[in-house]
Amino acid sequence: MLDIVISSRQAEIIPGFVVKRLLPYQLRRMVGPFIFMDHGGPVSIPTAIHSNLDVLPHPHIGLSTVSYLFSGKIMHRDSLGVEQAIKPGEVNWMTAGKGIAHSERFEDPAIRAGGNLEMIQTWVALPEKDEEADPSFHNYKPDQLPVFTDTGVWMRLIAGDAFGLKSGVKSTSPLFYLHVVLEEGARFGIPTGHRERGVYIVHGSITVSGTRYQAGQLLVFSNGVDPVIVAAEHTTLMMLGGEHLGERYIWWNFVSSRRERIEQAKEDWKQGRILLPPADNAEFIPLPATNSRPAGGPPPNTLS
Repeated sequence: MLDIVISSRQAEIIPGFVVKRLLPYQLRRMVGPFIFMDHGGPVSIPTAIHSNLDVLPHPHIGLSTVSYLFSGKIMHRDSLGVEQAIKPGEVNWMTAGKGIAHSERFEDPAIRAGGNLEMIQTWVALPEKDEEADPSFHNYKPDQLPVFTDTGVWMRLIAGDAFGLKSGVKSTSPLFYLHVVLEEGARFGIPTGHRERGVYIVHGSITVSGTRYQAGQLLVFSNGVDPVIVAAEHTTLMMLGGEHLGERYIWWNFVSSRRERIEQAKEDWKQGRILLPPADNAEFIPLPATNSRPAGGPPPNTLS
């Protein structure tokens, strides 16, 4: 029934801000088109260091970044000129395509005062035909996202289609992405009709076929099975998956079906050919000083 259970690993995305990393994983790089998944927080950011935790302008190619918050607020700025704060329940969907740079800064007074921040960030790989598309950005409000409720169950469809619902969030390949909250004892399934499906336990715990799984684990289910998830306590889940797009190479913030395209992106960033956000161009993250090659492609390699 289960292909693999992935336990989160700690990753420091910037000094002082440690996240739980689920994807990519050496034995399972992707779930459907989802090639990256981080769970940040919950964390209280002390006033004295909040500015040091800002994510400075940095580049992406070949993917869409999807930001979803449970608490807090983050200011997004990108090279298209977009300035957009993301709040809990909203979706920031940025498609990098042939190249974009963006920053994420903690400017909310509540965060500066030590308020909590908790978020999930995923990357969705683009189909080969869309890898060189023009970059774009969209912010979607909670009332634009379908919600389903039943006894002991609350569910928001962030993107794609599932359980007869369809999200208005624009995506480029068949997928689903759900935020699910279950009361203790509630029973729930996972979407059918998708080749690859995963369930990440954000908080709480669940049982599947009598085995208990804890927060911080990503369960990836075999194609065609129809498991029943039972909440062992009050539990928050993220469900994600879709159709497999084929192997992808990944290096730093770059994703591509072609290794040489990532090498080009490295040079583009060094030479300033990927523009900085016009409202946030005084500083940026330089290309990492490493000779490691892009990881990916069959068979899986150790991550760069």
